[in-house]
Amino acid sequence: MNGTEILGYIAMVIVACSFLLKDVIKLRLVNVAGAVCFVIYGGLIGSYPVMGLNTFVAVVNGYYIWKAMKSKL
Repeated sequence: MNGTEILGYIAMVIVACSFLLKDVIKLRLVNVAGAVCFVIYGGLIGSYPVMGLNTFVAVVNGYYIWKAMKSKL
């Protein structure tokens, strides 16, 4: 197992663990971290679909995090 595969597994675990969280903001923050790892992983393996989907996921989560933080002010 090389470093690239390890990064992919780390990303998988982070995303899976994010769904175990009850707090939606924390869920989205952890999910963004996993998505960013997947974007890097996708770049390392040359997979544009992996990069594209996870970029989209990170941006959508970022938007909803921003929206939730804005409403708390």
